[in-house]
Amino acid sequence: MFDYHTHTFFSDDANIPMDEMIEAACKAGITEMAITDHYDPLYPDPDYTFLLDFEAYQKALEKAQATFKDRITIVKGMELGLQSHALEECSRAANAYPYDFIIGSFHCAQGFDLYRRDLLFKDRTVEEVYIGFYTYMKDCLARFEDFNVVGHFNIIDRYSPEIAKDSLTKELREDILRNLAERGKGIEINTSSYRYKMGRRTTPTLDILKTFKKVGGEVITIGSDAHYPEHVGDHHADAVALAKEAGFRYVATFRERKPSFIAV
Repeated sequence: MFDYHTHTFFSDDANIPMDEMIEAACKAGITEMAITDHYDPLYPDPDYTFLLDFEAYQKALEKAQATFKDRITIVKGMELGLQSHALEECSRAANAYPYDFIIGSFHCAQGFDLYRRDLLFKDRTVEEVYIGFYTYMKDCLARFEDFNVVGHFNIIDRYSPEIAKDSLTKELREDILRNLAERGKGIEINTSSYRYKMGRRTTPTLDILKTFKKVGGEVITIGSDAHYPEHVGDHHADAVALAKEAGFRYVATFRERKPSFIAV
């Protein structure tokens, strides 16, 4: 079992020590765990800067690898919060240390914190927000190279008061997925959608996974997005089943930012 999206107290929205999260992974039967704490430069909410103490974080990752080497493989990772005006800073951070794995995620779009629904949907329709979100994602990803997979691809579904028709953004999403596939980038299956009780709107949806497969995508990772020990490895079997239903027979693991493929 692999969990390629986890957080510790180095993330602004988490408070669990790294060792506790790793112990939880060991108990859950996880054999390989990527620790991917948040770095979201220029985040618009002053109460949550989502900055990283890089020196302390990197030392903690190395210490964890040494401490748990006989029990679990620890992958040195980071989750970058991508915004159009912060891409240069994200690139600098990604290349300042030999990370094994980097998630490129969108927690903001067009200057809006997605969590702030009151602002995100103020004076805008659901359709306008969806088109704006995927257009923003497409433009940012086209300009940014320093990531391995896109995190929680359709995260906008989590925050919207209703789900826009898939046909509205189908071409935009396919363009993004094709571009990722052509560049050897991937997407993750983020199992937090099960915790958020999103039903068939998994992250990503089956349709998004099938589209990625159709356009030549190969790199798929599975991550719980755990901020608490009880969520480490959450719904791993469901993620494997979803990947298989979409036509994938392998998931990716990473060393030195290069993928290897493991049969599921």
